[in-house]
Amino acid sequence: MVQQIKSPDIEKNNLKIPYFSILGVLVVVILVTILWRPLNLDRTVYVPLNSQVQTTVKDTSTSSVAIGDGRLDIVGDKSKSENVTESSDVPEDDIAKDELDDISEEKDNTIQYTIVRGDTLHDILYRYNVNRNDVIQLTNNFKQLANLRIGQQLSWTTDDNHNLLTFNWTISSNNIRIFEKSGNKFIESSETIESISENVVIKGDLKTSFVADARKVGLTSNEIGIITRALQWRLDFRRLKAGDKFAVYLSREMHGKILSNSKILGIRIQNGTKDYYAILADDGNYYDINASSLSQSFFRYPLEKQARVSSGFNPRRVNPVTGIVTAHNGVDFAVSRGTPVLSVGNGEVVIAKYSGSAGNYVAIRHGRQYMTAYMHLDKILVKPGQQVKQGDKIGLSGNTGRSTGPHLHFELHINNKPVNPLTASLPINDGLTGKSKKAFVEKVENIKSQLSF
Repeated sequence: MVQQIKSPDIEKNNLKIPYFSILGVLVVVILVTILWRPLNLDRTVYVPLNSQVQTTVKDTSTSSVAIGDGRLDIVGDKSKSENVTESSDVPEDDIAKDELDDISEEKDNTIQYTIVRGDTLHDILYRYNVNRNDVIQLTNNFKQLANLRIGQQLSWTTDDNHNLLTFNWTISSNNIRIFEKSGNKFIESSETIESISENVVIKGDLKTSFVADARKVGLTSNEIGIITRALQWRLDFRRLKAGDKFAVYLSREMHGKILSNSKILGIRIQNGTKDYYAILADDGNYYDINASSLSQSFFRYPLEKQARVSSGFNPRRVNPVTGIVTAHNGVDFAVSRGTPVLSVGNGEVVIAKYSGSAGNYVAIRHGRQYMTAYMHLDKILVKPGQQVKQGDKIGLSGNTGRSTGPHLHFELHINNKPVNPLTASLPINDGLTGKSKKAFVEKVENIKSQLSF
């Protein structure tokens, strides 16, 4: 038998066949993967309800990468800015506004505020969209501002870009601390001002609308705003009709002919045959004549049980593809498709429909100050105009619209401005008890007598 011996060159040529076959298969798999899943990584970027935002182009040459739940977030730490308008991921449907919304958005750039339980200066100023750098500088440099007390008056002035110009803290009727912007810093001063305090009663009849008729009898926009917020959970001011009546008992501080501060002590609104009262208590909150709370509580989570947060509230979130800062004005909960979504409070459904990149989208108005939004739903279970209660099932979570995977995007807006729903200060609906209730009830009889028609 003759044994055939193969040369080394022949052996190498035979090995090339399976080697190149395997390499070819790997190349095909990689190409198919890239083509099947294009690098469109900005699909979970959200911007505020009903608005476009001014954004900043980011150079992400130095960046960190975080991966989770089917989305990739890239955050650069070297940047150069350029004004750009980014309007993607905005629901196509605007939430209708009325004159009561206009009251809270009036651009006279001067705001008066009475401190209530649970307030902090950060929360108050952020709620009114004051420049965050100014707020941080003010509170860091003047530690005494941590000593705000319930019932004290604050007032401040901003420019059209929300930069803080002046901030006044009225400690008492003749002790005012003034913080005024000078260059890039605030300078503190104090004034002892002789003022005249008087209690007045202002009454009116409804002829056109509450806002218009209240202004005609001498109530200021700030006072009208306090009234509508105090009774926002008990009374729908849009449903007041001609012939209804209102009476307001208030204390005003006057410097000559100039109104410096006002405090509303009692409110009565007669809607048909029913009376609605709001009486100011010593804790700075309003209660009805039985010392029951006028506030409504909120659930912190719009789900039956707490779920993992896959993407948090971030007003400076960077679009990973364009490098554009596009605010993520809500919280994403990692839940599977079909998970029941609950209304966090009592309210009226104002939008319930498919709305562009938001997918199936529900927006609920709660009183006058609060709005919640629920996006990317698999199914909507409510209709516009429907009244819902806290805990009602309004939809099922899903993956509709511009979304990388099943989740719920949830937003909370206070005074038409987005806030972090997991940390925002929410109203407390506890009534008065014990000695506080006894003192309040004694006060009510005197105030009620001032509010007669």
